[in-house]
Amino acid sequence: MQTQLLTIDRVRDEAIGIRSYILKDPQGYELPQFTAGAHIDCHLSNGLIRRYSLCNDPRDRFHYAIAVARDDKGRGGSAFIHDNWHQGDQVIIGLPRNNFPLAADSTTNLLIGGGIGITPMMAMLGALEAKGADWRLVYASRSRAHAAFAKELSAYGDRVHLHYDDEKQAVLDLGAIIEQSAADAHLYCCGPAPMLAAFEEICRERDPDRVHVEHFTNDQPTGGKPCKVHLRKSGLTLEVGADQSILDAILAAGLDVPFSCLEGTCGECVTAVVEGIPDHRDTVLTKRRRAENKVMMVCCSRAKTDSLTLNL
Repeated sequence: MQTQLLTIDRVRDEAIGIRSYILKDPQGYELPQFTAGAHIDCHLSNGLIRRYSLCNDPRDRFHYAIAVARDDKGRGGSAFIHDNWHQGDQVIIGLPRNNFPLAADSTTNLLIGGGIGITPMMAMLGALEAKGADWRLVYASRSRAHAAFAKELSAYGDRVHLHYDDEKQAVLDLGAIIEQSAADAHLYCCGPAPMLAAFEEICRERDPDRVHVEHFTNDQPTGGKPCKVHLRKSGLTLEVGADQSILDAILAAGLDVPFSCLEGTCGECVTAVVEGIPDHRDTVLTKRRRAENKVMMVCCSRAKTDSLTLNL
């Protein structure tokens, strides 16, 4: 995995529990280009790798901006960043990758963000404004104090609707919002798991190519029935145990393959499938790409058939 060393240029509290970080090249050079919806992997000094959406306008080539919501009940990455990342520190960052891109034909767009899920939307607004696309954004938060970037979003006027649960004494009515959107609109959603589940259920009758979701976590189990995995290029056949991931078996065989999140949310371990039918358990591939069975995420997905042949 290719990485770069960047300097933390600014740290700022954006809302309760949410802190933003501006990252720049130590010599002031331009950074590798990214597209709206992209994320970067942050390689933490305690050995963890965590991914965060870029939330600045993609046209700004001289910095990356991320926002991190502290979760003391999580896996430790966000708390480590809040406690250990300070202005002037240097950090190791992966190159931008995008599993949540704007559609090329996205002339009409509805963006729905919840909590820290607003971060990729911030970059999307810059990109949509640049191409003159029609868009509307709905951002839901527990309260005004918990809403990141509310001031910046308010500057867009009535194209942005800010919903605060405590003031409305109710959660956001996703069904009503989506029902009002045009049939040919592209719909984007990023937020907590219950919001994403509700969004996908409401949009089940919509054109799947116009429904876009970004997951930050994956609660699908990685275990299952044992299977055989044939590696065509290496000429190896691996026995994958019931409690072992395909990636674990590949690494144990001594092969060097890219990976990052280990739970099927980042797309780094995508691998071509030659034969067999995968049991897709990632959150990256669209329904269409899953049905094609041409690629899979080996960190979490398994096999529906007795064996798989991968192009490794």
